[in-house]
Amino acid sequence: MAIDALVKPLLQIAIFHGLKPPQITEIARRAERIIYRPGESIIEEDCIGDAAVLIVSGDAVRVAGPDYKGSPERVAPGSLVGEMAMLVESMHSSTVIARGNVKALRLNRREMLLQMEQDPTLAEHFLDRISGRLKVLAEDLRAVDRVFHQCDASIPLH
Repeated sequence: MAIDALVKPLLQIAIFHGLKPPQITEIARRAERIIYRPGESIIEEDCIGDAAVLIVSGDAVRVAGPDYKGSPERVAPGSLVGEMAMLVESMHSSTVIARGNVKALRLNRREMLLQMEQDPTLAEHFLDRISGRLKVLAEDLRAVDRVFHQCDASIPLH
């Protein structure tokens, strides 16, 4: 795959929005190009991951994980699975397998950390993105807490 073909799908991923073209190009250059064969696991639930995987093309499905409904759920090309594993040691929450040949990029944590050492603005970018997500999660939890508090207050005590 030509480097331009690898950069284009990375540009669509939210966590990379706002990065400079040379930063994205370097991420693509460091990524491992891989082809998963039918039936191979791309990521596995409850396994520690060392990379995120960007599905570039092919047929992949999620077969286990949170809110799994019991039938394979398509994972579209352009999806990034196991995202946090490229930044920190984390356990995958889902299992995604290749149903056909799947061309993918593995964004290895070791390479990402090396790139962040060489370009601290990249680390700052990811920190800002993750902090923003955590703030939204905290706001959502506070909203749920308020609803529960209102429900408790409206239940008559006997």
